This record gives sequence, C-alpha cells and structure tokens, in this order.
Amino acid sequence: MNDLLANYKMMEQLGLQKSDVQYFLPPYEWYNESIAAWTKEMNLQLINFTPGTRSNADYTTPDEKNYRSSEEIYQSIINYENSNSSGLNGFMLLIHIGTDPKRTDKFYNRLTKLIAELKAKGYHFQTVEDLLRPD
Repeated sequence: MNDLLANYKMMEQLGLQKSDVQYFLPPYEWYNESIAAWTKEMNLQLINFTPGTRSNADYTTPDEKNYRSSEEIYQSIINYENSNSSGLNGFMLLIHIGTDPKRTDKFYNRLTKLIAELKAKGYHFQTVEDLLRPD
C-alpha cells in the first residue's frame, strides 16, 4: 500500500489525482487475497489481463527460458481469436510500452498491424473504463 501511495504522489506531480485512477493492475500481474483486500480498502478496482493469449509475454528477453518472440505472441493472439467461439470479445490484452533493452524484437511495433487485422474482423477497442462500466 505504501508503494502505491508513493506512486500517487509522483502522479500528482504530473497532474493526475488519485480520484482520476480507479483501477489497479499489480506489478507482474500478481495478486492474492491480501492485495485484493487492500485494493478494495483503497476504493480501487483490481484488474488483470485476460489469459489465453501470450500478449503479456512481450516483456521476455531472448536469454530467458520463457522468451516468446513478437511473431509467436502475434500468432497466439490470432490463433486464440480464430479458435474460440467468442473470439477476443471482452478481452483485456496486456502489452507493455516499455521493455528491457535486451528485447530488440518489440511487440508494440506490431500493434498497428494487429489493430488493423482485428478491426477488419469487426472488433472495436475500448478503454478499460468503458469495458468495465456497468450497464
């Protein structure tokens, strides 16, 4: 909780107020009952990416056993979309905007192509806020 409060102080220096931030995605996307409890106590909505694709593997580097190339990640998203009856409807894909310099194969460089391909299939994109807004 102290770490998160320190982050709020830094965000305030950039003009963001705590009231502007409703959602919390824990570091490494790891959470447990304790994190869920204090997230709720701070009036935040705990969120995470939707599992099933390997979009979140874009942080890996070639020297790691779990490394996934951008091509593998791209294909995992397309393959998931093609093989599931609901496709990617309602999905929250996690893509990192900053990655280790050792990863020269940056997945975010493929976003334009991915977005165009998914839009051609009829998908539209929403903010987390719009996606999770109760009807």
